Amino acid sequence: MSKLKIVRFFFVALVLAGLVVPAALAQQPAAALTMKQLKPNVWVGLGGSGGNSTIIVGQTGVIVVDAKQTEQGAKDLLAEIAKVTPKPVKTVVFTHSDGDHVNGIVAYPAGVTIIAHENDKKELDKALAAGGRGAPPADRLPNRLVTKEKEATTIDGVKIEFYHFAPAHTSGDLMVFLPDEKILSTGDIIVSNRADDNPNIHFEKDGSTEGWLTTVKGLIGLNAEIYVTGHGDLLTKADLQRKYDATLARRNKIAAMVKEGKTLDEIKAALPDAPAPGAAPRATGAVPAAGAAPRATGAAGAPPAAPRGGGNAAKTFVETAYTEITKK
Repeated sequence: MSKLKIVRFFFVALVLAGLVVPAALAQQPAAALTMKQLKPNVWVGLGGSGGNSTIIVGQTGVIVVDAKQTEQGAKDLLAEIAKVTPKPVKTVVFTHSDGDHVNGIVAYPAGVTIIAHENDKKELDKALAAGGRGAPPADRLPNRLVTKEKEATTIDGVKIEFYHFAPAHTSGDLMVFLPDEKILSTGDIIVSNRADDNPNIHFEKDGSTEGWLTTVKGLIGLNAEIYVTGHGDLLTKADLQRKYDATLARRNKIAAMVKEGKTLDEIKAALPDAPAPGAAPRATGAVPAAGAAPRATGAAGAPPAAPRGGGNAAKTFVETAYTEITKK
């Protein structure tokens, strides 16, 4: 066998083992930023760098919900906003503390008002104290905090209601509702790029599957017609109800298996995480052979990613629900 064939053989073997990622796969660009008008004064920036952003044009300035992930991604969004209105961005709202929703804040004007839930601020402070990974600079942290379950206010002539029903995706989730326009920005409480019964819960940020159900039930109860998700497409109330029903049914199955005395490994094998929409079908849940632990998977059947900010691999939905249920 020639040296070239030997090199090719070992490269293919490493790729198949997951130890080497071809450049074409490693450098896949983010989906292009797409602006969509929802109401005369409300737009959404879908895709681009990080999560979706809601853009609300007020009397003298602009309110942006979620700042994008990177400085360049935020600059791209700001350039699109400038095509819609000459008014400056004066207020930014964080729906939660994940870097793909907050770190683009570095591109926004100095002195901008940054609104977040009080627990979001605590999570960002903790990230900065740990070295700053996954958090914006200290001079771009939230400077106006929401502390109640509901806070109704008017910002630049726009009626806004902020909601925090319970720790869910994180401990500091904040939903932004425009009652006049009937538009609700959910952050990552609701996304369309994960299976209906597999919401993303950051256990390491004190997120909760039970709190997720409480929160989504609250969102369904609001008089909203358009739900701006954290990632993916816009959804309707019927979509949220479907996700709620699927997740409640799955969590109830976990609770029933815990009551039957099943181990975590047995439950994970019986109720594997569903693939993301468009991915391969969910594998059948066969109980592993004796001594073989099932492989935990994420939304698309891959091993769960490490949490933002580093550390151990994030817990799956089943692991998080199991931990909550067995603590009671």
